[in-house]
Amino acid sequence: MNEDIQEAVKVIKSGGTFLYPTDTIWGIGCDATNSKAVDKIYKIKERSKLSRFIVLVDSPAKILDYVEEIPDILWDLLKSLDSPTTIIYPKAKKLPKNVISKDGSIAIRIVKHEFCQRLIHILNKPIISTSANFSSEPSPVVFKDISEELKSKVDYIVKTGRDKMNKSKGSTIIKIKMNGEFEIIRP
Repeated sequence: MNEDIQEAVKVIKSGGTFLYPTDTIWGIGCDATNSKAVDKIYKIKERSKLSRFIVLVDSPAKILDYVEEIPDILWDLLKSLDSPTTIIYPKAKKLPKNVISKDGSIAIRIVKHEFCQRLIHILNKPIISTSANFSSEPSPVVFKDISEELKSKVDYIVKTGRDKMNKSKGSTIIKIKMNGEFEIIRP
């Protein structure tokens, strides 16, 4: 795993894209603070730039680097989450325009997957996470379900976790509204 992380860090720091396992499904990622790298993922996925990606961080404290505020009630929730949960925060900061939604919001998940945790910690930056598929195609649950064409378009494919069966689906998504109320977007 260490060699995989070192190689992924090199690719990410050079503005590249990579395929990697997460705590949900296989994803395509890059440095979330690098707008040119993010544009590469839009191109790879053939995705409209009106749809935004999820940003992964390795701890609750890192969220404060990228959002204006976190309601007090949310801190307890963040610490107690057992399943992968993405939270859409209303006021993003310090991220490129092509990562932030038109309304100024940002979707962030604290990733629990060991590979992702270590990678983000070493990189000391958030990474983009989006399913490893072309837009409008089904999300691959296991590595072997990722199309060869998509694999050929990324700069690096992580070796860790290729043989593991992941029966997970996408994360739960909760949106925080400007008034502090919550809305469940995807259970």
